[in-house]
Amino acid sequence: MQRIRLRYTKRGRLRFTSHRDFQRAFERALRRAEVPMAYSAGFTPHPKVSYANAAPTGTGSEAEYLEIALTQPRDPERLRLLLDASLPAGLDVVDAVEARTSGLADRLTASVWELRLDGVEPAVAEAAVAAFDAAPVVEVQRRTKNGVRTFDTRSAVAHLETLTTHGAPADRPTDRPCAILRLVVRHVTPAVRPDDVLSGLRAVADLAPPVPAAVTRLAQGLFDEETGAVTDPLAPDREAEAPEPQPAAAPAAAKAPA
Repeated sequence: MQRIRLRYTKRGRLRFTSHRDFQRAFERALRRAEVPMAYSAGFTPHPKVSYANAAPTGTGSEAEYLEIALTQPRDPERLRLLLDASLPAGLDVVDAVEARTSGLADRLTASVWELRLDGVEPAVAEAAVAAFDAAPVVEVQRRTKNGVRTFDTRSAVAHLETLTTHGAPADRPTDRPCAILRLVVRHVTPAVRPDDVLSGLRAVADLAPPVPAAVTRLAQGLFDEETGAVTDPLAPDREAEAPEPQPAAAPAAAKAPA
């Protein structure tokens, strides 16, 4: 059995696709691409697809991951192209590697998020970020299936900053002000989402964007505590690729006896 790990995106209007909707679309793409999928046992077999830490509905993402199991070997790049062509634009398969290591989900320990706050002056956002960073604890409440839960957002945020937009037309399509935040959030329990961080900014600095924030996950992977970087979770599989066989060295010529 061959296992292939894929990175895919949720862009544009497809950011509003739920995880269940994506599952249905991806299984249709597997059938269209005639991928030789392995199936689970039991009364209702399902294709063996493992999803890892999907982004919430309504958020865009450049770094969603899943793993599929095949009954026949396939070239990862060729498979990526076939699946990408079988999915709607916006749900794009952008990377594929053969799984040569274990524990993909264990390598997803943090995410890099970008939040676009239309109608918010950058200076106001900078002041809110400074207040958030200075606070030892920033508690927020969120309704869960088990009721309202209170938790600290500050401990989960490893880095938070404002970005300069330079007034470019692509960044500022209207004359309204716009602040952009970049943050690195550790994957903790309970999970801290970008909207929880916005609630924390509202709590400590009364930051309340007039329109909902446009949220995009830029990366997710293993968080390096020393550098603060979020590393590519597929890199260990690339590094573990089997080296090409080297030609055998020619045997040394035997010396004639003196």
